[in-house]
Amino acid sequence: MTTAPHVPVPPQGPGVQPPFPAPPVEGKGKRLGWGLGIGAGVLVLVCGGGLAALIGLGTSISGALDEQAHAAVDDYLNALRGERFDQAYGLLCEQARRRETASEFRTRVAAEERITDWKLGRFSTVSMTMPVTATLEDGQVEQLRASLDQNQSTGQFEVCEVGE
Repeated sequence: MTTAPHVPVPPQGPGVQPPFPAPPVEGKGKRLGWGLGIGAGVLVLVCGGGLAALIGLGTSISGALDEQAHAAVDDYLNALRGERFDQAYGLLCEQARRRETASEFRTRVAAEERITDWKLGRFSTVSMTMPVTATLEDGQVEQLRASLDQNQSTGQFEVCEVGE
């Protein structure tokens, strides 16, 4: 005859301890709250850091585009002021060069009043324009707008026109 292994029966009654430890009950909600709070804080830091990085990247790209556009307009206006019309024509965008030949361009700009000094505003990537406060030979100040385009092969900005 085989006997079954003996398993003791737990004692009955109040204040009896089970033979195994029970998980703690008090403070469970507090720990859960702290855990969720810390997790949310980490999530905000990670997402906030990503957002800050995107804003920083956007600002630096915007600054670089503004700098390139300023250089393109400045080079063009310097060439016109120095009466280097062929050089100015070479700085024009493809659309502008299709509209008029180099000799037509020379004739037109030679007849216009010269811009002797200028102050460039902030480049708009939406409209691809830049405001120009221009001082003419006679001392008159005009508010002009430089339209720019990007060269498809080089990516450099080129002036399409400077006018009102």
